[in-house]
Amino acid sequence: MSSFLEISRLHKTFPTPKGPLTVVKDFDLKIRKGEFIALIGHSGCGKSTVLSMIAGLSDVTLGGIILAGKEVTNAGPDRGVVFQSPCLLPWFTAFENVMLGVNQVYYTASKEERRQIAEYYLSVVGLADAMHKRPGELSQGMRQRCGIARAFALSPKMLLLDEPFGMLDNLTKMELQDVLLDLWQRDQKTALIVTHDVDEALYLADRVVMMTDGPEATVGEIFEVPFARPRDRRALLEDPAFYEAREHLLHFLNHRSHERPARPEGEPPAPKVKPPATGLRRFMGALAAA
Repeated sequence: MSSFLEISRLHKTFPTPKGPLTVVKDFDLKIRKGEFIALIGHSGCGKSTVLSMIAGLSDVTLGGIILAGKEVTNAGPDRGVVFQSPCLLPWFTAFENVMLGVNQVYYTASKEERRQIAEYYLSVVGLADAMHKRPGELSQGMRQRCGIARAFALSPKMLLLDEPFGMLDNLTKMELQDVLLDLWQRDQKTALIVTHDVDEALYLADRVVMMTDGPEATVGEIFEVPFARPRDRRALLEDPAFYEAREHLLHFLNHRSHERPARPEGEPPAPKVKPPATGLRRFMGALAAA
């Protein structure tokens, strides 16, 4: 099967007072259409930096990202992004926040059709009775449900999730993992989630991509998740294979994440990293690195 997303020799370098710092180096990954990928690694290894470059929110220093046959050069509605803290406009209701994106993507649809799209996704994530409340009237979990609804309502080619459940209590996290899987299984959008939770990665993903430690982090190992879909959380927790897989991921993180894999024999050396951008782009890059 051909790759839907192809990342080749990806580098990301930030300017620092001590000189250029390469956070991600020689990052290669191919994702099939409809595949759910989890990206894990220690804090600061560059997981969110990779996701940000795929989203088009951060410039690529070297290398390339091809999504559905087109190079990613900037942000766009073909990628739905869910952050750890949902970026909702506080003066708009949950419904109005979702409608902002729906109005841009479905501008040829009638007002009634756009309303139905927003209401449908808000209902699916469990906000049918709260869609006309403002973010300040919603719990953290409810605000994240709104963020998930907004991302899916755009009907993106790819869904990007940056530790979306990292700020939630365990019960709410499990509830929203199930909400996410239910939505994903309806049309199986290609998805990538950044997480530090190995249990979450095994429950959600088809493959788990483990990153080496930074700086110059890269793909250390890719683990094929052996559990069939749809997945039942209780059955999974009773399966000895789940704990074997869990131990495999933890062993990499605890004992092998410092090992940088060798490039294939005969492959040319990586190109020299170009100097960091100047002016406004340098300022934005420094903000992203902070």
